[in-house]
Amino acid sequence: MELEISQIPEVFQTILDNSSQFNKTRDIFAANDFKSVQILGRGTSDNAAHFLKYLIETKIGIPVGLTSLSSVTIYSTQLKFNGTLVIAMSQSGQSSDLIKYFQAAKNGGGYLIAMTNDEQSPLAKMADIHLSLLAGKEVAVAATKSYAAELLCSLMLVDSWLNQNTSAQSMLLQAKSLTTDLDLVSKVIDSINIQNEILVLGRGFSYPNAKEFALKIQETCKVPVQGLSVADYMHGPISALTSNTQLFVVAQNDSDLSFIRDYMTQIRARSPKIFWIGTKSLAVPGEIVIEGAKTGNEILNCIIDCIIGQRLALEFARKNGLDPDKPTGLTKVTLTN
Repeated sequence: MELEISQIPEVFQTILDNSSQFNKTRDIFAANDFKSVQILGRGTSDNAAHFLKYLIETKIGIPVGLTSLSSVTIYSTQLKFNGTLVIAMSQSGQSSDLIKYFQAAKNGGGYLIAMTNDEQSPLAKMADIHLSLLAGKEVAVAATKSYAAELLCSLMLVDSWLNQNTSAQSMLLQAKSLTTDLDLVSKVIDSINIQNEILVLGRGFSYPNAKEFALKIQETCKVPVQGLSVADYMHGPISALTSNTQLFVVAQNDSDLSFIRDYMTQIRARSPKIFWIGTKSLAVPGEIVIEGAKTGNEILNCIIDCIIGQRLALEFARKNGLDPDKPTGLTKVTLTN
């Protein structure tokens, strides 16, 4: 896991160097007036799907749904996908429920794009267009570099749709810094206790990273962790907040965070231990901050800052004598029906 996190800047460079693979989508977007988009993924890829959903909705204005795979795999529904773009996201491209749903989308008239790390996988071969994550072989069960690749490829797909290019080269040095800074997460690791509740909040473009950070801790440290939208949290779960709660707020630099100020007043009234990932702009004395990327672009910052959550999960597992490469009950390819 540590090795694969360290490879993320190289993966970013490889994706940028091979940006021509996205050219093949431009003609498709020009020729098709897609009215809606459906994205399918499981686990880490489902978190990346949330990121792509935000990108398409905010930049293109088309409503995006995250698929309910069970409608096909359990209930054998014949869905109508005419005029719909269907995007599958998967590291392996092998999960049987994704394959079955993708086939149903094809049968229903949908146009299929797959993003996988294996161009020979069933999802890749079934798709009308396959986009490679170019992450190289990922061995650790907890996905790291493939998740980062999914985020960057999502941005480049949407840029292709808009026939524009985001200047992403600025992200490479900052990503490298987050992978090589030996003390990046040390203060947080020294301050958290595996016996106490851990909660991760985000909203907007930071929400997928909040969900993914929570998942990484669960996978590597064998403790339940919630990753929630801060808005959803205020609609009920805040009732369970106590002074023993260890609360992580994922909030990137270069974004408008005015919406969160009132929430934090209510949250602080319960006296939890608060940590910030990304920006220090809303932190108060006594709260620990891991500063994230500062590219001048909120979306690029989110892509880079995913590294922080991965390194925290890795080092938290080590602190508690756990092997992050061998999480209990998990394998690299999860086959769900």
